[in-house]
Amino acid sequence: MAVALTTAVGAEPLQAADTVICPLVEGEPPSPHLPEPVRALIASGEAKPKPKAVTHTHHEGRRYVLAGAGKGEDGERFRAAAAVGRKRAGELGGRRVALLVPNRPLPAAQLVGPLLEGFLLGGYRFERFKPSEDEDAVAELAVLAPEGIAPQRLADLARRATVVANAQNSCRDLQNRPANDLTPTALGEEAKALAAASPAVSATVEGREQILARGMGAFAAVAQGSAREPALITLRYQPPEPVAGAPTLGLVGKAITFDSGGISLKPAGRMAEMKFDMSGGAAVLCALSAIASLELPLPVVAVIGATENLPGGRAVKPGDIVRTAQGKTVEINNTDAEGRLVLADCLYHARQEGATVLVDLATLTGAVVVALGSTYAGLLANDDGLAAQLEAAGRRSGELLWRLPLHEEYDELIKGQYAELNNAPEQRKAGTIVGGAFLANFTGGLPWAHLDIAGVAWDLGRPYAPKGGSGFGVRLLVELAESYCHPAPT
Repeated sequence: MAVALTTAVGAEPLQAADTVICPLVEGEPPSPHLPEPVRALIASGEAKPKPKAVTHTHHEGRRYVLAGAGKGEDGERFRAAAAVGRKRAGELGGRRVALLVPNRPLPAAQLVGPLLEGFLLGGYRFERFKPSEDEDAVAELAVLAPEGIAPQRLADLARRATVVANAQNSCRDLQNRPANDLTPTALGEEAKALAAASPAVSATVEGREQILARGMGAFAAVAQGSAREPALITLRYQPPEPVAGAPTLGLVGKAITFDSGGISLKPAGRMAEMKFDMSGGAAVLCALSAIASLELPLPVVAVIGATENLPGGRAVKPGDIVRTAQGKTVEINNTDAEGRLVLADCLYHARQEGATVLVDLATLTGAVVVALGSTYAGLLANDDGLAAQLEAAGRRSGELLWRLPLHEEYDELIKGQYAELNNAPEQRKAGTIVGGAFLANFTGGLPWAHLDIAGVAWDLGRPYAPKGGSGFGVRLLVELAESYCHPAPT
């Protein structure tokens, strides 16, 4: 359900609300706009500021939801608090909700975004195939900030948070669609719809014949086992007045709309989750949508390689050798290491399309889940400045990255016996790093970063994204793009 949003400085709009959500910060006084009985409840210790804690009370016909945000200056705590508060407000039947923005421990201007994002993400429901069982009647939201922030500044912050959260929820919609619904062709149609809605965005979608004609032997090999048409999706965002000296940011996304593993078939258990193997491509598409909506003055080229990876009479076989668009030959020792094959050709294509900085997102390895769980995504990069820029964007967005090393010794692992490269070394060492070392061969020496999001793309376990697709990467990529437009402190 869409929520009508208003913003205001001060407490006057509280009078129109039937439910008030107030984040509680450990060691900080509660909002002065709360009535005395509610403040007394907080003082008694019944309403706790610890993360995920939530309670509510009533006063003069109005509900007050008190959601714990913990302590410290981590915006992610406020996303979680807003999502927890939204859930309780929905359970109580709240329709006209006021969200109070505290002024500490961070200035209110730095909390508006996380709070509103958490509220909007927390209201996400996937209802394409069945109605949601959760009750959420929220129809109106007033974001109320304390004195000291200009009303227009507040409105601008709220608009930015709304655009980003809606883009992330759109990403979750794509992720949660089953593979018989979100085919590579269907994902291409989503890209065309984005371009049709934004005059600054163009999109082209090429199928099997064009992929072969481009010499993309690695991408084509992965796609040949499926009867469904693959899609090479290329989007370009060209702002009217790019910021001086800005690069052309190349975003590359893996979009395996279903990954059976191919001939190297995956175990049957939880294979249904392999519809999420397109999460990197979905994040790139929806981040570009947000960048265009925000009219950021940064040129962006986005390349998404979409295909199924299936076994069959025409499927690529272990031991086959393919030639990439760059000209390198690859020995395919395991057809379930298919994402790096698609990305190899897509990275090269992004370079050909004029990208001068490359960032790819992919659910690439199970090894990153073992190493980092669902707290961090893996980061590998050939450029320290880009890595630092991404890590800072991750801290601001709450989508954290942990950098793993690249080293020439890892390059030895991916040398092929019969071809130049090997997509899956028999030695089961440094699985996530080896995937990045393989991709590094296709960056052409440009500043490049690889984000392995396999552990954070779905079932994230956060209050605003507990199950299903998380939309991870959308907030991060928008923050990265903004850092080129108006650099933020790290």
